Amino acid sequence: MPFNISPTQVAFNARGDGKFNKPFQEQVDFLRDKINLPTEHYDDILKSAHDRAFVVAGATKADLLADFHDAINKAVLEGKSIQWFKKEFESIVQKHGWEGWTGSDTKAGRDWRARIIYKTNLSASYAAGRYEQLTHPDLLKSRPYWKYIHNDTVAHPRPLHVAWSGLVLRWDDPFWQTHFPPNGWGCRCRITAVSAKDYDGAQAPDEGVSIYKDRAGNNHVIPKGIDYGWDYAPGASISQQTSQFVADKIKALPPLLGLAFKADIDKVINANSVSKSLTLPAGKTGSVFKTVLTEIDNLHGIDGLPTIPAKSSRSVRYQGVYRFYPSTNKAVDIQLSSSSVNPELTVAHEIGHFIDHQSFNTAGVFSSINDDLMAAFRRVVDESTATATLKEHLATATDRNARERAKYYLSAYEQWARAYAQWVALRSNNQVMIDQVNKIIGNTRSPAYSASQWQAADFEPIAKAIDEIFNSFGWLK
Repeated sequence: MPFNISPTQVAFNARGDGKFNKPFQEQVDFLRDKINLPTEHYDDILKSAHDRAFVVAGATKADLLADFHDAINKAVLEGKSIQWFKKEFESIVQKHGWEGWTGSDTKAGRDWRARIIYKTNLSASYAAGRYEQLTHPDLLKSRPYWKYIHNDTVAHPRPLHVAWSGLVLRWDDPFWQTHFPPNGWGCRCRITAVSAKDYDGAQAPDEGVSIYKDRAGNNHVIPKGIDYGWDYAPGASISQQTSQFVADKIKALPPLLGLAFKADIDKVINANSVSKSLTLPAGKTGSVFKTVLTEIDNLHGIDGLPTIPAKSSRSVRYQGVYRFYPSTNKAVDIQLSSSSVNPELTVAHEIGHFIDHQSFNTAGVFSSINDDLMAAFRRVVDESTATATLKEHLATATDRNARERAKYYLSAYEQWARAYAQWVALRSNNQVMIDQVNKIIGNTRSPAYSASQWQAADFEPIAKAIDEIFNSFGWLK
């Protein structure tokens, strides 16, 4: 069942020493979509290249980078603290035997490195997510100006960052191309959108430039007040083609690293697995989700799904639930109740809601309701014997609760989710899920509940319609 929830406060812990508040989807997506790139030094890639690449200086092994990337993704998605990440860092370093980097031989050095990786990735992803929000056309119509805000909690503030605080310029002023924070290591400055009435006619300041000579002896011209490599707007280049980025990076890497990188990239680019969009809990609930997601990944992919957590629940009000914010239509999570009598089918059902609401043609809208894409599906569902039974029950049942249940089962998004779950069971030939479908059909105590799933022959045209929907996007495997 889908469920609307009220939005909670979304904010960033700029101090970076405790938990981060609940992330926003743009931040999560920015980090998740990065490609692991092996590097020897922190400046092997610079500026906007970081929008596409996840790097840890000196980390050249694919599995080592993948573990760091997973840990950072989890830190953002679940609001994990620096103390949590330090423990993960130690575990990953020991697991892969990663040593020889500056600070690797002391606890203080490892703590310092963990903090750098944690704070840099979380602050940059926050900035990139904010950039996407701030450049949304609807927001730019009402608030086309940006205001620079310096964080007053910084113990040793950069004088120029303090001087820029309160500066208001149009969002497309060239100043923001190099001065969109963070503007250096540990920078906690941020940007907020303001209306035209807040603009006082100020011009972009010009404090001159400084020259930085890199390891190869190349000179880099950088605006004063900006650290080397930070003179760019995180997220601004995200629309660049990934394929060109990958090709350029492969050419720039040593041959063996380039081949290894290409192999890793091929896996990522060709993978649009639904399982990548759910972070799983431990224990029995996580095991159920993993089982179902394995079957789904073998059947079809999905492009562009956001990443949300799968959670366990003790609720007796529902067997499972897909939740989203009604104000933004952003997905929140999928929960499986410990009271579920059909856990595998329930998970597939809620994933069906998730896909219906967040993919296909319009994210944030249930396509099953009136999207033309679903026209053939809605037609064959309406022509099915099970739907006829539900309609009859709705018209003739004397019990109000029974009529309400039939009405609920007849709702477009519910029929899609139930059909999708049965389609996964059928096409994967998962006997556990098939048995759960048959158990519902065979229920003699509730005719409406029994008709909420379809007999095999009744379901055949519906299954074919679902095949066509996924095939039209090239997602069917």
